[in-house]
Amino acid sequence: MMDEPTLISQARKGDLTAFNRLVLVYQDYAYNVAYRVMGEHAAAEDAVQDGMIKAYKNLSKFRGGSFKSWLLRIVTNTCYDELRRRKRRPTTPLEPLTDDDEVMENPRWLADPSETPEEFAVRSELGRAIQDCLNGLSDEFRTVVVLVDIQGMDYAEAADVAGTPLGTIKSRLARARSGLRDCLQGFGELLPLSFRYETDG
Repeated sequence: MMDEPTLISQARKGDLTAFNRLVLVYQDYAYNVAYRVMGEHAAAEDAVQDGMIKAYKNLSKFRGGSFKSWLLRIVTNTCYDELRRRKRRPTTPLEPLTDDDEVMENPRWLADPSETPEEFAVRSELGRAIQDCLNGLSDEFRTVVVLVDIQGMDYAEAADVAGTPLGTIKSRLARARSGLRDCLQGFGELLPLSFRYETDG
């Protein structure tokens, strides 16, 4: 495996194979960010694909630094563009349906064979609760929570990806965490104890 600077250099010269090798390194990471921002698997896949195409076409604009941050910024902006488009033209998300045209709550192909049905049900419910609460945040607040709390970036890297000053990242994160915690109290029985408010007595 060639080092990243060499791959970037070759990709900038039009070597698609070199670019595809870069994509393989970061595509899962980019998808995880896009999924949490978009809240839908298909939309996340589309955003990553579109973002990677934009990145390839704009490699000449990469000025060095963290390639991962540069790539994720493009993917994140692609998510923003799609979210803005949806607000102008709302669409109905596609969900897996049963034979009776009812929305399938827990498609079988999402199950982890190592889990019991009860564990899978709890994990699925908690995952939906978290995503519902994330969806309730503004796009900018949701993104900073995804980058820092879900993807584990430090503030500086998140600021680089979001194209936002470090101080803004910190203030958005504080407000987003507060809103997320308040929202998640409605799903208290699903939450780890550390997420629940303490009550007197």
